[in-house]
Amino acid sequence: MSSRCPCTSGLPLDACCGRVLADHAAARTPEQLMRSRFSAFALGDSAHLLRTWHRSTRPATLELDSTIRWTRLDVERTDTALVEFVARYRGPNGPGKQHETSRFVREDGLWFYLDGVSLA
Repeated sequence: MSSRCPCTSGLPLDACCGRVLADHAAARTPEQLMRSRFSAFALGDSAHLLRTWHRSTRPATLELDSTIRWTRLDVERTDTALVEFVARYRGPNGPGKQHETSRFVREDGLWFYLDGVSLA
């Protein structure tokens, strides 16, 4: 039996984001890719984050902060290539959240994270 998916969908990891973490092509929508990217942050999978980041905005390297524990994802709104979400975490200074609208682009049949705008 698989553990629950970190994206808080309520599904087991292997029936949810695990498929996209294993195969980028499994992300059929920007929301699925967003959820897999949240799960990658929660699981410390920087390779997935880089692999799913569009080459025009992707950093050369990515080092995740091991003191941050990502705890919950709430998808607020989705549109054709946009996902607005609130990601909650716990760090050394207590709980926090990241409220963002992320943009995605589809290229060669695959969705990629392009960039995001933080919301207050």
